[in-house]
Amino acid sequence: MALQWMILACVVAAEAAVAVMLTLPAPRAVRKQIVGLTSMLLQPFAGILPFAAFQLLDIYWKNEHRLMCTSEICTADERIRFEKSIFKAQRNVILCVSACLLYWCIFRICKYNKDIKALEETEKRLKEEIHENH
Repeated sequence: MALQWMILACVVAAEAAVAVMLTLPAPRAVRKQIVGLTSMLLQPFAGILPFAAFQLLDIYWKNEHRLMCTSEICTADERIRFEKSIFKAQRNVILCVSACLLYWCIFRICKYNKDIKALEETEKRLKEEIHENH
């Protein structure tokens, strides 16, 4: 069952790298290429959102049906195993939330860059119209 968490960790790392690439200063032509490529990849990579949501539901279900080890009956090994499972669940929740949040950040950054490009084109067109009228 650890494969899905390894995949999710790799996706989060890749999303973080893409977010960094999108936010670093770059020449206009390079930024345009990065935003274009990322925008094309956003729709296929949206599959991570239902995957992360399903994993969150799985964590919730397992948490609700987990055997509690809080009484004096539990041995030290059982208590350690219980605490490890809680820590793993918390780590996995952080991974799922990070995947969704980073995807949203990348989506918004690409949208802002496209909006800026559209505004620059509008400004350029309006300046040309003003120069033609004078």
